[in-house]
Amino acid sequence: MDLTTTLTSLQNLWKATPPLYLALALALFALTATIYHIKSQPSQPLPSQLSKPLPSNPSKTPPRPPVWPPSPYTLPTPSPYPNWTLTGTKPLPYRPFRYGPKYHTTMGLRTVAPAEWIELDSDFPKYHADKARRIAERGPKCCKTAPEAWGAAVELLSELREYLPARYPGLYKRTEAGLENLWSGERIVTVGELREDPMVTCGRLVQDDLAIMMEREDGQYYLLAGAILLPGFWRLEDKFGMGLSEIHTSGDVPQFRERLEKGMMNFFRRVKPEEMVARNNYFLQVDDDLAWSWSIGSEDSEHVSWGTAEKNRAIEHHHFRSERQTFRRLPKSGGVVFTIRTYFHPITEIVEEDYVPGRLASAIRSWGDDVSRYKGKERYGEVLLEYLDKKHDEQVKRGLDLSREDEVRAYPY
Repeated sequence: MDLTTTLTSLQNLWKATPPLYLALALALFALTATIYHIKSQPSQPLPSQLSKPLPSNPSKTPPRPPVWPPSPYTLPTPSPYPNWTLTGTKPLPYRPFRYGPKYHTTMGLRTVAPAEWIELDSDFPKYHADKARRIAERGPKCCKTAPEAWGAAVELLSELREYLPARYPGLYKRTEAGLENLWSGERIVTVGELREDPMVTCGRLVQDDLAIMMEREDGQYYLLAGAILLPGFWRLEDKFGMGLSEIHTSGDVPQFRERLEKGMMNFFRRVKPEEMVARNNYFLQVDDDLAWSWSIGSEDSEHVSWGTAEKNRAIEHHHFRSERQTFRRLPKSGGVVFTIRTYFHPITEIVEEDYVPGRLASAIRSWGDDVSRYKGKERYGEVLLEYLDKKHDEQVKRGLDLSREDEVRAYPY
């Protein structure tokens, strides 16, 4: 019961209630007023870098402070990745699409073990080279850290320093000043006086792109740190500083308001440092650039869209782009780290895998108009579906047992 409801009840009781019940009502009023007063008190002081003047209108309640004080949680030291080598560990075959006829718009979160936070494989040298080139050519456009997120970025760098040499001892060695990359010979400073923005250093260490969402005093999460070097279709400078909802609505994410927003906001507010979740998605691309899909326009264009892509290019130009994303809360700063590991393969390569062409064709046909526009289907759909149908028929004719698919490759593989 809130205070206004209680006062209304008391007015009615004064007119019609015997003295005994009126006494009980007064006691209830006193208890409710006490609870209301306690609930209205702030739970903790605001960090100085997030503080803002209180509203001038005294009738408006000031925004609540962030709810994530520092936690003593420490990410467990992972066991080494089984039999990992830079040449022998191939990219995991994520194929995160489902059969139609219905396309499900969900966050699709699943729990993962802390040891599985970062995935490195034999593609590391290419990703490392692409990132180094992008940092040199476009550094501030791809890597940014707001002052209020600096501590979170340094915390992320510190966590990678602990995690990577334990998980991938064949690639990284911990040093007094940070890490040594045993393949490239780089000695990377992660403690003390840093040589560059901590997000730049984080980006050099892994194949993932990285982002940190920070909660402000309005209770919303904002993109305030990022190393987005291989994004394909979006630019950090367009989204930097935006709130979680605006990031998605400005990008016209299908059915975000109707199906995703509430669940996503609740997830960001509730995820704990000891929890880690992952999700996968997929796109089609009609050029061969991992870093930026130039077919949708120049990366420096004011506006980019699928409208600039050449329609029905030959199948040799089609690529399958899949992302594995993880989310976890940094225990000290409270920021939510968002990792984006992209897997990138020619369509002509993945269709040789059993069940893939038939399932992908069914998934594409299940897209509604909004999803089709978002994923650019009009630019490549005719050529791609004809090719997928042909490859599926070839698999069926050679005796592929469609009833055994779930045994062979369960989602998201």
